[in-house]
Amino acid sequence: QGQLVESGGGLVQAGGSLRLSCVASGRTFKNYVMGWFRQAPGKEREFVAAISWSGGSPYYADSVKGRFTISRDNTKNTLYLQMNSLKPEDTAVYYCNAGVFGTRPGAYWGQGTQVTVSS
Repeated sequence: QGQLVESGGGLVQAGGSLRLSCVASGRTFKNYVMGWFRQAPGKEREFVAAISWSGGSPYYADSVKGRFTISRDNTKNTLYLQMNSLKPEDTAVYYCNAGVFGTRPGAYWGQGTQVTVSS
């Protein structure tokens, strides 16, 4: 069984930045496409960004393109999401996921970390 644990969420003003981290343990996810999803109150969970097992070929939802950067460090079993120029509409619980296919999530989820952007 693998475990994914997110951290780095918090409260930030519009225009600010946050960096989310997701540490994997219990099994290796080095060969998995990994990604971030988010769920705002009253909305469905949606794709944010994903990255290949090698750290190349990142891709993003149109809503975050140019503001968010996904990266990974397989030596540390850690996935990152650098979020800049945050907007109130980015407010959501952000989830780490392993086994992403396109914009569809894989089987492994973290517990989520809350990001709140105030206007």
